[in-house]
Amino acid sequence: MNPQEKQAMPLPPGPPDQFDVGDTDDSLVKLVTYFESYGDIFRIYSPGRGTDSYVVSHPDWAKHVLVTNHRNYTKGVGINRVKVLLGNGIMVSEGDFWRRQRLMIQPFFHKRAIRRFYEMMIECNQALVDRWMENASSGKPVDVTEDVSEVTLEIILRAIFSEDLNALASTIGGNPFLVVAKESARDLRFAAQFRNLKKPILAIVEQRRSKGIQRPDLLSMLMSARDKRTGESMQDKELIDEVMTLIVAGHETSASGLNWLWYMVSRHPEIELKLRAAVDRLSAPMTVDSILSLDLVRHVIDETLRLYPPGWLITRRAIGGDVLGGFPIAPGSDILISPYLLHRHPRYWQQPEQFRPQRFAAADAKERYRFVYLPFVAGPRHCVGETFALAEMQIHVVVVIRNLALRYIGKEPVGMEPRVNLRTAHNLMFQPVLR
Repeated sequence: MNPQEKQAMPLPPGPPDQFDVGDTDDSLVKLVTYFESYGDIFRIYSPGRGTDSYVVSHPDWAKHVLVTNHRNYTKGVGINRVKVLLGNGIMVSEGDFWRRQRLMIQPFFHKRAIRRFYEMMIECNQALVDRWMENASSGKPVDVTEDVSEVTLEIILRAIFSEDLNALASTIGGNPFLVVAKESARDLRFAAQFRNLKKPILAIVEQRRSKGIQRPDLLSMLMSARDKRTGESMQDKELIDEVMTLIVAGHETSASGLNWLWYMVSRHPEIELKLRAAVDRLSAPMTVDSILSLDLVRHVIDETLRLYPPGWLITRRAIGGDVLGGFPIAPGSDILISPYLLHRHPRYWQQPEQFRPQRFAAADAKERYRFVYLPFVAGPRHCVGETFALAEMQIHVVVVIRNLALRYIGKEPVGMEPRVNLRTAHNLMFQPVLR
């Protein structure tokens, strides 16, 4: 199609109001309303960016942007804010540099590589459950939002630093990375605090280099990674940026997903009973393989991530012109793909608003959900830590269920806070009950 033909094509419909998607508390509410009015593609003018944003909710068009024609799209809305926080790690980098880093990092997140962390995941979650069991015995509630945030942070930190984490904490009188779990805002103040963590990370790197220390953790893997083409390792800045990215990305998706999961399970006691029965059938002693074999646990996680995908907005920016849904896309336009909308699309999901884990047990589930289910994105930039995150969540659910039930006692309704991740609007309080 030539430029004149593209120019003659009509623009997609859209609302008369203008706003910067992702910058307002009601962004997701508005997107849901506009999707109901305008359908699979609509246009919103962004006054802050001075350009149109196209919200796309058709799986074929999502595939086109994320996979088929992905080279025509760079990271989009909000990426500069993330870059302030994470530097130039694989979450934000582009082009040849991104491909180089991705190829160096990806092997360390294959299933065989991360199995070494599974026993540590069990230990961290068992320590959490032991604390919750004490609360159950004394009748005290627990803040699940805060606690799952801290345990998922501990897991990714131990996967990265192993025993150096304890040494660092004892040297400076505490874990300096706790700010990631304690501070929910992702503003400039947090960015400044987070950037200060680069110094202790660099100190660990330098100590390992000077003493020739090798540990069975992600940091040593990253330090040993080599560009296959040149044989070069990462520069210190590149290494630190990737570590910072792993800390944030490796913590927030799992923490948000598990927070929503316990709320949904508590609202559906029939699902809790099925989970309990499945876990009780595990032979003793419980092993990592037996935990990961429980299909129902995985289906509950998948259904939670369908309804409440932590990454609720995937953003891309068109480099050159394109066509989506029969509409022209001008260079520089922002393309917004919301997994939240795709995951609840009534054309592709039966009873989309209901919590039904069994939908993921259907024989045609993998084929049916390919591009209408994007909790970890898709294509070349799909989340490198997907396998790590899913295993972490499965282990957490099993360790909790075999010891406790969690009864939600907090505020209703539970609102959504669509910021960098889709969080609950307030912390969720539960009463743990011994089994």
